[in-house]
Amino acid sequence: MTRLELKNHQVWRDITEILENLDANILVQEHLNQCDYKVYGYWDEQDEYYEIITLPRILEAELVSSSIGVTHQERFLQLKFSLVADSGDATQAQNNHTQKIGELVLIYDENLEFLDENWLLDIDSPMLELKENSEVRMG
Repeated sequence: MTRLELKNHQVWRDITEILENLDANILVQEHLNQCDYKVYGYWDEQDEYYEIITLPRILEAELVSSSIGVTHQERFLQLKFSLVADSGDATQAQNNHTQKIGELVLIYDENLEFLDENWLLDIDSPMLELKENSEVRMG
């Protein structure tokens, strides 16, 4: 059996260079703007369906991981973001009151064209506006 060691392979330097030169913040902000800070057709972990979930407009997306995927026919880039919202509560201003409201995974093809998204949201967050089967409620 041939043993191949990739630890010091050029591919890791190439991937690192690509990820360092990629401005993930621009990609996630563009995506949030295009979807108008709304998630349509969301199923939560308890199999509850939400027609529309509106995210707060004051939202920070922090890149927590990035990966390159390869299948037999395609290559893709996956970016995972933590979504944090500011409560806007003036009484909490000195504590910089922020709350993690979920995660967003964006997947792009090798030409950086959008392929897919995956949301994992904290449905109990009061910062989300939820619309279930034609009714609206806050968190």
